[in-house]
Amino acid sequence: MTYQDDLSAITADDLRGFFVGWPSPPTPAQHLAALRGSHRVVVARAGSGRVAGFVNAIGDGVLTAFVPWLEVLPEHQGQGIGGELVRRILTQLDDVYSVDLVCDAELRPYYERLGLTAVQGMGLRNRTVLG
Repeated sequence: MTYQDDLSAITADDLRGFFVGWPSPPTPAQHLAALRGSHRVVVARAGSGRVAGFVNAIGDGVLTAFVPWLEVLPEHQGQGIGGELVRRILTQLDDVYSVDLVCDAELRPYYERLGLTAVQGMGLRNRTVLG
């Protein structure tokens, strides 16, 4: 597995197969645009060159960042790729004051093992935007 933060060679077709189980997943074109618009991105590529996973961070570039997505293709899960992606994005963000991430309750232990701490938050999901 190789890891990169350069998206110049990534195409929308490289991003097929992600967001399994989402009720209205982004299209590959939306996915690529979101990654390109992010403050920081790390992509994992399998030996075949296929994108196997990614993580991104958005933020002000000074004090705060938010990690909205961590995804690993189902056939590559359980191999430590997600953890390595999180470690790499956090290293890129080690100069900001706060890094926040929202996850479902069952994922809290996973992120706690990676050094994150549970905090309370609020959110709004406009599900009509995707799909």
